[in-house]
Amino acid sequence: MNMPMPMSKTGSDAEKSYYWQLMRRAIERLDAEDGRDLTLEGIAAEMNLSPAHFQRMFSRWAGISPKRFQQFLRLGHAKALLAERFTTLDTAAETGLSGGGRLHDLFVRWEAMSPGEYARAGEGLTIFWGWFESPFGPALVMATSKGICGIGFAAETGAEATMEDLRGRWPKADFVEDPMRLRPWALAAFGAADDGLDPAPLFLIGAPFQIKVWEALLAIPTGHVTTYGEIAAHIGAPKAVRAVGTAVGRNPVSWLIPCHRALRKTGGLGGYHWGLPVKRAMLAHEAARTGL
Repeated sequence: MNMPMPMSKTGSDAEKSYYWQLMRRAIERLDAEDGRDLTLEGIAAEMNLSPAHFQRMFSRWAGISPKRFQQFLRLGHAKALLAERFTTLDTAAETGLSGGGRLHDLFVRWEAMSPGEYARAGEGLTIFWGWFESPFGPALVMATSKGICGIGFAAETGAEATMEDLRGRWPKADFVEDPMRLRPWALAAFGAADDGLDPAPLFLIGAPFQIKVWEALLAIPTGHVTTYGEIAAHIGAPKAVRAVGTAVGRNPVSWLIPCHRALRKTGGLGGYHWGLPVKRAMLAHEAARTGL
């Protein structure tokens, strides 16, 4: 499924759009059941590129070869991450580990809606939206004048369901399609920001308990993972693991608030609101970019 990329199709913008779509197709293929053992020659042929050209393009995006990326996509990667890159959130906060993540480089501030405002279900809010290409498939980005409030992915769920999902969270808000308004923030969100663009803020719209959980997710450093139980303990509700899992699943700003970094204590991936293939691709992308 292809969504329109709200960019001009000249120069570097056209190149970025092509680049993202190619990487999306390559990840989907490598993550398929019969794609995990594809050779470089095989995946390059399916992308209609020479092996050398595909290798250069893929390595430019991921920082590693397609073969190495395949290893990160395997089911055992989640267990290895939990064993080797587990983050105790209190320690992360004390040592400032979370401040070194890409999120904190791109998004200089975040704020949350007050409980009273949340109870009004978005009444009085204007939420702008647009579709963008991302490394994880078509992405729906939503924002108020204060910052990004929603990101959803349609590769697994479909465009209509993704739109209905995000709009249903703030049913009384006014929704206005305006992708060009969101373009600088979307570029920053997916790692393609041009030099000189202002960092984008986040505006969290949720219940107080959800906000606590999402704040904890923001403390997980890039390339690390934690468990639902660890998040529950961190927010002072150690017995509320199930409620934490629900709040993680209701995170409206996927990828930037990294709910994909929350795993089961057994090392299983757990669920993911936008589909497990998207979660695996996100973990693999981060592991590749951090050299794990």
